[in-house]
Amino acid sequence: MRIGLIAMSGIRACDAELLRVGLTLPGFVERSKAIASLPSLGLLTLAGMTPPQHEIIYREVPDVTQLSGQLEPFDLVAISTFTAQADEAYALADRYCATGTPVAIGGLHVTAEPDEASAHCDAVVVGAGEPVWWELLADAEAGRLKPFYRSGGRPFDLASGPMPAYELLDISRYNRLTVQTSRGCPFRCTFCASSVLLSETYRQKPAARVLAEVDRIRELWRRPFIELADDNSFVDRRYWKELLPRLADRRIRWFTETDVSVGQDDKLLELLADAGCVEVLIGLESPCASDLAGLELHSDWKRRRVPGYHEAVRNIQSHGIRVNGCFILGLDGQGPETFDRVFDYAAELELFDVQVTLQTPFPGTPLHARLRDEGRLPDERPWKKCTLFDVAYQPKGMPAEELAARFRDLVVRLYSREQTEWRRRTFERKYFRPSRVQPEMQA
Repeated sequence: MRIGLIAMSGIRACDAELLRVGLTLPGFVERSKAIASLPSLGLLTLAGMTPPQHEIIYREVPDVTQLSGQLEPFDLVAISTFTAQADEAYALADRYCATGTPVAIGGLHVTAEPDEASAHCDAVVVGAGEPVWWELLADAEAGRLKPFYRSGGRPFDLASGPMPAYELLDISRYNRLTVQTSRGCPFRCTFCASSVLLSETYRQKPAARVLAEVDRIRELWRRPFIELADDNSFVDRRYWKELLPRLADRRIRWFTETDVSVGQDDKLLELLADAGCVEVLIGLESPCASDLAGLELHSDWKRRRVPGYHEAVRNIQSHGIRVNGCFILGLDGQGPETFDRVFDYAAELELFDVQVTLQTPFPGTPLHARLRDEGRLPDERPWKKCTLFDVAYQPKGMPAEELAARFRDLVVRLYSREQTEWRRRTFERKYFRPSRVQPEMQA
């Protein structure tokens, strides 16, 4: 079969004014481009486990309206989509189905909304794709695709995971490639729509598999920059303290997401710096501890860590590792004063970079269920506004229009050239350490 693996890619936002001003802000543009340029590791992994008799073609569709001509012919199409792109993915699937091409759709969104997706395709992959991919391929060859392929109860062993088919990519189009070392996160945040929907437990990929994937990227890209596709790296400190010296030998530069507790482990930070970790993204969420009460299903771990944010960020950056601090606006305990507090707090922490998003009710999350039950979702299908940059629910602390306006204003102030350059100069002056891995690349 000739199989088309299609990733719905690119950044989405409905707020036209935010888009207009964002295009003039260097910090906002750089981070958006970095996020938008990531390939679909899920589809590349499926490609890597596809039997060799099949021909695999990987495509990314940043804008479905650009596909106005004749569709590329395939014997099977597999589409991966996020919530904000769901309607575009359905439109593309409808077009392929109209030509008689079998279509399967997977990803976080359709895992949460499988019945919705089934109206637009022949098969819906619910949960992780690896446990069901071979079965789906066999059924497609036989012309008898089932409506649903569910991986529940069949956790995929990361130790036997295939090598992602990085060779399908035109490496020159990317500023980073992704490697996954773990799935899941021990902190079940109510807003999180990441791999917690695909993995009931936290699972770690064997170090040998991680190093093999890094080595494969190095074969294809002389000076690679890698982003770890983890929800929370460094949970298993023993694992990382064994892996990092071996990773240091690869002389790569890389970026990942983690939690603030890394700021308390000097040995880990030394190993991270030596291994080429240039930046970590940490969900600080709010400068005010009271805003974080109830943000996690099982504990208030983040709320208890707020008093230590200053020390933790300072310690991480003192090892030459940049911190990108993330804040969520529109939490129930936040009022109009929060926006100035976030702006001032980012400066107090001397963060190298800042990421601000709006609270977003992604389907399948406890947040979505709560807001739905409280009657705070004006639209039953707010998918197009599930961008992290649009208001898709009725906030408590202010009207939706005010929340959107204040968020735009904060974005303009945080990502102005003046603020962006101040953050970088401050890091270079106080924390920068020359790396043995060159050249310098942005995370």
